[in-house]
Amino acid sequence: MEAPPGTVSAAVREHLRQLCLHEFPCGTGSWNKSRFLPQTRRTWRELVPREEVAGGPGEETVEDLQGLVSSPHSPWALLEGSSAEDRFLRQLAIQNPLLLKDAFFYSYFRSLRVVDEQVSLVDKDLLKFSKLEELVLSANHIVEIDAVNLPPTLKVLELYGNSVTSMECLCARPPPALQHLGLGHNRLLGPLQSLYVTDRHWPNLISLDLGFNDLTDLQGMVASLRTLQRLRLLVLQGNPLALVPYYRGFTIDSLARLCVLDDLIVSPSEKHQFRGLSHSGEFLAREAQFAVTIGNVRGVLDTSVLDPEPGPQGPFITYSYYVTYHFMEDEESEGSGFVEVLTEVVQPAPSMERLGEEVPEEPAATAAAVAEEAEGSPESVPTTTSQSAEMGESMVSGRSTPLPGSIDSAEELAKLRPRIDPQLCPSPGTVLFSTVHKPWADVIHCNYEMQHTLRDLVPLKAFLLAGTTVTIVEEKEQKGSKKKRELPKELHHDPPILRVLGSGLVALEPLLAGEPLVSTVCNFGVIRTVQSDRLTLFRDSKNKKGKKGVETGKPKSKAPPLAVFESDYQPEPLTVEVQIQLNQYRSTEEALRTLVV
Repeated sequence: MEAPPGTVSAAVREHLRQLCLHEFPCGTGSWNKSRFLPQTRRTWRELVPREEVAGGPGEETVEDLQGLVSSPHSPWALLEGSSAEDRFLRQLAIQNPLLLKDAFFYSYFRSLRVVDEQVSLVDKDLLKFSKLEELVLSANHIVEIDAVNLPPTLKVLELYGNSVTSMECLCARPPPALQHLGLGHNRLLGPLQSLYVTDRHWPNLISLDLGFNDLTDLQGMVASLRTLQRLRLLVLQGNPLALVPYYRGFTIDSLARLCVLDDLIVSPSEKHQFRGLSHSGEFLAREAQFAVTIGNVRGVLDTSVLDPEPGPQGPFITYSYYVTYHFMEDEESEGSGFVEVLTEVVQPAPSMERLGEEVPEEPAATAAAVAEEAEGSPESVPTTTSQSAEMGESMVSGRSTPLPGSIDSAEELAKLRPRIDPQLCPSPGTVLFSTVHKPWADVIHCNYEMQHTLRDLVPLKAFLLAGTTVTIVEEKEQKGSKKKRELPKELHHDPPILRVLGSGLVALEPLLAGEPLVSTVCNFGVIRTVQSDRLTLFRDSKNKKGKKGVETGKPKSKAPPLAVFESDYQPEPLTVEVQIQLNQYRSTEEALRTLVV
């Protein structure tokens, strides 16, 4: 009877069918008919092929048939990477095909690998494999497993890359001899999962892989794992609980018999450094700590050299440059410091003016009143709870949700905001952070560092998998008199115009996979030209001759000498240095230092 589709048994039968064990050059047929007599009235001893019978015309020898299935150039050869079991079955199907019955298969297989075969059900026919010791069901669609259908002889069970949400289904009748359980890359979630990793369910477990799930309770999980006396190999990385700075030290000190944690050998020095940390687990904060550093920006186009010289009445145009990035916001944390709010950036509505269009002028009094109302309103969006290492260098420039309030006030606030590029709008659940504005220079030194402390670890994992977007922004401000007879002190400010010079994704998944640091140089390509660099050099040379030096406060340009432009000169690409570090304690002393008030 055929097994229903989507079951392990059906996948095994389909795999055997694809081996073509009953078709040429395997099985029986005209190519070897003289070696096998009719099966009627024969004892089991007579099922052995009779080598003494010479092959008839058109028949193949055993050696020739085996060559057809073993030669890499043969159309009947197995695919590269086929298992040893598959190769043996093909050879057996040539030497003695009459043995290949269901009873033989059920007693032959000690290992079954059913990977990426759309399996969703572990059926009871699996119990027929009386000697099965290893079962690999990775990359399928399994949500639950009826443990009653698992052979009691199992020693290895792998379920990587499925959709298992709880280990409870495996604990109904777990295989008593199981030594390795692999449940990585599933959907295990919640503190109750620690109840299902005790010695009551897995008394002989030596290796356990729960990596890349959504487990958050490190203290509860380690308390249950401590009951597994034979556990020597453990994988928990990729879970939110592994993002806390004391994760490795606390786990090593709690599980004294552990030899390997997250594929790294537990050394004696590690055990010594983290000795005693397990006794302070309940006092350690369940939060992740990150440090974001933004270094030098290179290759920025000096847009000011392309503008005409201002007249007596203006317009006077200034440019500044800064870098933004998205990061998670923790609603539960309480920041003790103050961070400067740059400019609220929201997703522009379809009716909002596009980048570069003119915005109607507003009286100064009205603008000030609206700004004061926005700051004092209880409905305004609060600032981020992350703390900055350098208060003057760290600013928040936006959120993922617009400001609530009446339509009129929202319209007034929109007029006060800069004209923005949609790339500057943060994704849902994140905050847009920005470095301080800097004037143009050949190398812009951002000197930015921000500390992020996050408690909501499950969304944090999703954020790390998605990565962050780093953007280099140019802000243009224009000042000019409304009328020629107005005094210079009455020059009005047009709303600043923002332009994205370069934007790209920085992958943060290595932080989730155990790496403590992501360091990269984002390269956005060349935006400068030989002509623009020539104009910049000419302007700087002119200023040096006329004023005997650069004005105070203006960074010196390091443009190449004029002779360089005559050779094969290539402008420098637009780049920015970015580092994001996950804080990890290196000793018990360092971890306990955070408990001192």
